[in-house]
Amino acid sequence: EVQLVESGGGLVQAGGSLRLSCAASGFTFDDYAIGWFRQAPGKEREGVSCFSSSVGTTYYAESVKGRFTISSDNANHTVYLQMNSLKPEDTAVYYCAADRDTYFSASYYCLTLDFGSWGQGTQVTVSS
Repeated sequence: EVQLVESGGGLVQAGGSLRLSCAASGFTFDDYAIGWFRQAPGKEREGVSCFSSSVGTTYYAESVKGRFTISSDNANHTVYLQMNSLKPEDTAVYYCAADRDTYFSASYYCLTLDFGSWGQGTQVTVSS
């Protein structure tokens, strides 16, 4: 069983930074895809950033390009999302996801939400 647990969310002022962490268990980072998604109340879940190791591609939503960075620490089985220059519109519950990579592109994963495992989410609130 794959288990993903997010942490690092909280309340931050506009322009501030947060780093979200996703601790993974029961999952190896060999030939993998990872992703971060967010969902605001009444809105659909959207892909923020995804990475596909098999294809070697990274995807960022246009709204976060230049501000967010996805990364992973394979030894510690942890996925990160560094968020800088936060805006009020970034407010949402953020979810991490993981799956075995079968040569799909990062954009595929972020646009289709085709991940087998999901975390429970962590709240990020950005004040004006």
